[in-house]
Amino acid sequence: MIEVSPSEIPVGKALWEYIKAKDLKQIVAARVDDQIVDVHTPIKATPKSVQLLQPDDKDALMVLRHSTAHVMAEAVKKLFPKAQVTIGPATDSGFYYDYDYEPGFSPEDLEKIEAMMRTIAQTRAPFRRFTMSRDEMKKMFADMGEHFKVEIVDGIPANDELSYYKQGEFVDLCRGPHLPHTGYMKGLKLTHTAGAYWRGDEKNKMLRRIYGVVFFSEAELKKHLEQQEEAKKRDHRKLGKELELFGFHPWAPASPFFMPKGALVYNQLIEYMRGVYEQRGYQEVITPQIFDAELFKRSGHYDNYRDNMYFASTHASTETDEQDAREFSSKPMNCPGHCLLYGMHKHSYRALPYRMADFGRLHRYERSGVTAGLTRVRTFCQDDAHIFCTMGQMQSEMLAFIDLVGEVYPAFGISEWEVKLATRPEKSIGSDEAWTLAEKSLHDALNQRAIKYEVLKGEGAFYGPKIEFHIKDAIGRSWQLGTLQVDFALPERFDLTYVDSDNTEKRPLMLHRAIFGSLERFFGVYLEHTGGNFPGFLAPEQVRVIPVSGDQNPYAQEVLEILLNQGIRAGLDISNEKLGAKIRDAQLMKVPYAGVVGKKEVSERRLAIRKRGGEDLGALPLEEAVAFLVKESAAPKLGTPKGV
Repeated sequence: MIEVSPSEIPVGKALWEYIKAKDLKQIVAARVDDQIVDVHTPIKATPKSVQLLQPDDKDALMVLRHSTAHVMAEAVKKLFPKAQVTIGPATDSGFYYDYDYEPGFSPEDLEKIEAMMRTIAQTRAPFRRFTMSRDEMKKMFADMGEHFKVEIVDGIPANDELSYYKQGEFVDLCRGPHLPHTGYMKGLKLTHTAGAYWRGDEKNKMLRRIYGVVFFSEAELKKHLEQQEEAKKRDHRKLGKELELFGFHPWAPASPFFMPKGALVYNQLIEYMRGVYEQRGYQEVITPQIFDAELFKRSGHYDNYRDNMYFASTHASTETDEQDAREFSSKPMNCPGHCLLYGMHKHSYRALPYRMADFGRLHRYERSGVTAGLTRVRTFCQDDAHIFCTMGQMQSEMLAFIDLVGEVYPAFGISEWEVKLATRPEKSIGSDEAWTLAEKSLHDALNQRAIKYEVLKGEGAFYGPKIEFHIKDAIGRSWQLGTLQVDFALPERFDLTYVDSDNTEKRPLMLHRAIFGSLERFFGVYLEHTGGNFPGFLAPEQVRVIPVSGDQNPYAQEVLEILLNQGIRAGLDISNEKLGAKIRDAQLMKVPYAGVVGKKEVSERRLAIRKRGGEDLGALPLEEAVAFLVKESAAPKLGTPKGV
C-alpha cells in the first residue's frame, strides 16, 4: 500500500494518470476516503486520504476476484453465446458467476472457459466505468438479450447511480471497483460447477454456477491448491465418519447426531468451559426451550430475525382449556430468556456484574444452501453468557473477556487469531447516542490491550456493535468463533433495572459473549485444526492397552482397570491381530497413546508407551507410566498453553 498526499491528486482526473506519471508498479485499485475505487474513474472532489493498493493488500484480492468473475462471464459469452449472465461476485474463497444455460457446463467446458480467460488476460484490456440512465440501461441489456440484467436494474433503488463496466467488447452491470486491466490475472483455476436458484429462491429458475479461484501469481495459486488438498484430508465430515464421532440423517436435516465418542468430546468442551465459569464468577442457568412469540416481539427478534426462527401454534381443544390459541417459537438465542430471568428479581448495584451462562439448545432455520456439516447447522448450543453490569463496569468486563479469550484459545493449541470490530448495520434498534458510546467502548478496550483490529462497517448485530475473534487453523484458514457484543436495547425493551448506591433505579448494560461460539461449529473447526488428533484431555479414547499375545491378556486387563480407576478413558485390544496391526488401528482411530504389554513388561510390571505419531517412549515402571498418562490426559489449566 502506498500513501498519497490528497493535494497531489488532481480533481476531475483519474488516478491512473498520477500512477503513470510516478511510474508506480502493481497498483491494483485505490482506497479513497475509506472507499475502494478503480484507478480509471475520475476523482470528483478533493479527498481526505488516498491509499494505492498493491497485491499484498486484502482488499486488492477482492478486486482481483470480482474482476476475474467479469472476465469469466466474457469467456462464457464468447464460447456459449446463448448463455445469459446474471450475477458474479467475489467471495471469501474466490469468485463465481451464475448463468442461465442448458444443459449446463461439463468439466471439459470449464477447461475451455479457463483457457479463454487466460487469452483475455493476455490482452491487458482495461476495465472502464460508464454511467447511464435507467431507461437507457434497461434498453441496452434488453437489446443484448440479457433479461436477468434488466430485472436487476428494476430492483435498484430509484436514486442510485447506475453504472456498467466494459473490458474489451464485454459489458456488465456493476458498481465496481475493478482492476486497471485484465493482465493482473496470473494464478487462475476454475474449480467446479453447481446449481443455484436465481436470487437464492427455490421458487425461481435453477441456474448454472461456475466457481473459481484467482491470485496475483502462480505461486500463490499453487500454495492455495496444496492447502485445499490438505483441507480435504482434514474435512471434519470425513473425519467425523471415520472416527465415529457424529452423523446426519435426512429426517433431521442439518441437525447432527453425536455418537458416543463425539458426545464425549462435546461434553468435555462443556465441562472445560464450566471450569472457566467457576473461576471467573459466572453462574450457570437453565432456561425454557419454547417461548410465546410475544417474547421475541418484545426483544425485536420477531421483526428482525423471524425468517430464521421456527414457529408453532397451539389451539384450545376444549372450552375448559386454560391455554388459548397462541403462537410459540423455539428459541434461536438465549438473550431474551435471560432478560426475563434477570427481571424476576430486584438487583442491587452491589450484586453487579451478574454473569449468566447457559448451555441451552438453540434452533435456527438456516437455508439448505448454506448449511455445511457442523459449521452451519439448525440445532446447536453455545458457550453462551450474558453480563449485566453498570456503565462504570463495562470497560473492565470487556477487558476481562478479551483477556479470557487470550487464555482459552492457546489452551487448545490455537495460537493465532484476528480481531474485527463490526459497527452499526442499516437495520438496527437503539439510539444514536447508545450506538456511539458502545462502539467507542469496544474501540477503547481493544486499544487498551494494544490489539490490532479491522473495522467491519455495518456488520454489527441489529441491537449493538460487536468484536469478532477469527482464529487461524493449522493450515492457515480463518474461522470466526468468539464474539463480544454490546447491547443497550434489550435492557430498555425489557425494562431491566438495578438499585444504585443513591437508592434510585438505573438501567443495566448487557454484554453478549461467547468464546467457542456454537459448540457444533467449534467441534467441526477444531476437528479440522487437529486433523482428528485431539489433545489427550479431549480424545474419546486416551490410551489403548495392547497385549502382544494372549499370554499377556491378564496383565493387560489389570493395567486397563488401573487406568480406568485413575479416570483415564482407556480401551483394550485383545483381538487375534498381530501387534503391528493393533498399533496401526489405534493410530487410525487417533488414540493419543498405546500401552504395549509383552513378556518383559509382564515380568517387570512395566508398560511400553507409544505416541500416536509413532514415537516410542520406552517401557516405564507401571506406576510411573500411569502417572505420566494421567498427566497427559488432564485438561489444561486456564492460562496454561497446551499444544495439540
